[in-house]
Amino acid sequence: MFTRMLKLRLLNAVAPAYFFMATAVTFILHFCFFIPTIFPNADTSLMGSTTLHTVVFLFLMFNALGNYIMTITYPAESANEIVIPVCSAHCSDKVDAHYLLNGRHFCKLCKKVILKRDHHCFFTGNCIGNKNMRYFIMFCIYTSCTCLYSLVLGVAFLTVEYSISFENPLTFLTLLPLSTGYFFTGTVSGLQLFLVLMLYVWLGIGLVCAGFCCQQVLLVARGQTWCQMQRGQLVENRSPWRSNLKDVFGTRWILGLILPVQTAETYFEDTDQHKQD
Repeated sequence: MFTRMLKLRLLNAVAPAYFFMATAVTFILHFCFFIPTIFPNADTSLMGSTTLHTVVFLFLMFNALGNYIMTITYPAESANEIVIPVCSAHCSDKVDAHYLLNGRHFCKLCKKVILKRDHHCFFTGNCIGNKNMRYFIMFCIYTSCTCLYSLVLGVAFLTVEYSISFENPLTFLTLLPLSTGYFFTGTVSGLQLFLVLMLYVWLGIGLVCAGFCCQQVLLVARGQTWCQMQRGQLVENRSPWRSNLKDVFGTRWILGLILPVQTAETYFEDTDQHKQD
């Protein structure tokens, strides 16, 4: 138990550092390599102009980082409970959290009582619950879009700079092992190998975030949380899916799609206490 908890705490510290490092690397590659190489002429057409692609990338990055910050700024802990509570009789004694009564959990990593806890996100370093679920979903959406957009530009950069053709679907599957072998024989430079590695990083993060987004939207529409799914608890959906989505995304949900702003009223403690998790 102690060893597993230590690993989780280490992951809770390393994951945010990894996220910021990957963000910084992506930012540098875009403005120092991709944009100058792919679009060297400022007089090209609008769809291929440097300005257009710069604006698109900054928009995606701004929303990804903005919703990341909002996820941390609006934590899901209970403001009225600061003492470590005693577990209920139904506690499954999970490693990272204890289930309490009235839809509350005590997270051992956050060391706080979480209202309507869904899961603990290691990349943000806090729990995802009723107050920051919308920001987490939008963070996943824009992170996925940023990574997939970077993947496309990365492929274009390798095609222009190193004349690598991706017409064959198997090229992407064999690119990493071949590039690694050529690197040790001195045929491929370190920069080219690093760019190839980043292609797989962007693909992996983009697909994982897209999967998380689809899962969370489905759970929100059903009025459930991931904690309930883990315990195998089926909750009767007392509200229609439109109402469940509105509770999370708010009435100004369109504004929340393009800007990392608060679009739903913050829940009061007494409105969540009566909902059984």
